[in-house]
Amino acid sequence: MASVVLRDVTKRYGDFQALHGASLHIEEGEFVVFVGPSGCGKSTLLRMIAGLESITSGEILIGGERVNETPARHRGISMVFQNYALYPHMTVAENMGFGLKNIGTPKAEIDARVAEAARILQIEALLDRKPREMSGGQRQRVAIGRAIVRKPKAFLFDEPLSNLDAALRVQMRTELARLHQTIGATMIYVTHDQVEAMTMADRIVVMREGHIEQVGAPLDLYRNPKNLFVAGFLGSPKMNFLEGRIGEVGEGRVLVDVGHGAPLSVPVSSRIDPGPVTVGIRPEHLKLAANGSGVLTGRVDVVEQLGNSTLIYVDLGGRAQVVAEESGDCPAHVGETVRLAVAPAAAHLFDGRGDVIPRSVP
Repeated sequence: MASVVLRDVTKRYGDFQALHGASLHIEEGEFVVFVGPSGCGKSTLLRMIAGLESITSGEILIGGERVNETPARHRGISMVFQNYALYPHMTVAENMGFGLKNIGTPKAEIDARVAEAARILQIEALLDRKPREMSGGQRQRVAIGRAIVRKPKAFLFDEPLSNLDAALRVQMRTELARLHQTIGATMIYVTHDQVEAMTMADRIVVMREGHIEQVGAPLDLYRNPKNLFVAGFLGSPKMNFLEGRIGEVGEGRVLVDVGHGAPLSVPVSSRIDPGPVTVGIRPEHLKLAANGSGVLTGRVDVVEQLGNSTLIYVDLGGRAQVVAEESGDCPAHVGETVRLAVAPAAAHLFDGRGDVIPRSVP
């Protein structure tokens, strides 16, 4: 178990710069998830930590030791890939112990480490099987077991669940979180799936176009995004955005006209000038208003009943649409006109550059 430190790490491929000065401190035993859209640099950064990609400038330290020039095999890292990469002619036990065998580990120690990893992953009954005799989830457990037996300083996961079906992904998310609690190892995980990031991480690193946009605990990023990109990327359904303009400015609050009903009153922590802004509202903070109250007015376009909740897509006119989340027995009907209430303290304001305008929280 070791810390991983990135200091102003960059990566260039000719004239293209894939990473721009990434700096990050990952503590021992921490589960950190790199998340972002395809091409944001998250897998490149992971491969640089592993030693599979060289860095253009900056420093990478593992356990306090600079590893810029250290070959991958000597970094004390285990990596689990999207492709399980199991040898088809070997049994589970042979696959898990193959790396140890290659470095001359005594057979008795290999057998003991394989047995312990199998116990942790609950695959003892699979040790004599070949990969073709197992499901995708079982093969992924074997790939993780192969990493565990090496007792690495840190585990690296590169989108390991993307080949599994939806039900197995949910199950494996739970198992990976449980594994982290069991062995307490440093884990760095790459995914484009924000649900995986929110449910597993101690901290999330949100990336875009080679830049680290924001780092923090899942709920902190969800509740306090620093810009429009982070706000829109985290959350399912995603945050609603409405273009508006600050009109009246009062003590600790502003009135924002979004053009689809009454102005929104939003608390702010500092005085700002009137002008254009973007208002962000999570679907769970938009509710059908009773007795004609509410501040947004629109027509119900689509109703998605999910059992425990109902998503209501409301057309506000002028190409603006919002999603409201209600309880599963919500009586909304397609085609009806509704009014929506907004919890003022839950609204986010973003300036013309897309940066958040700090709110005052009662």
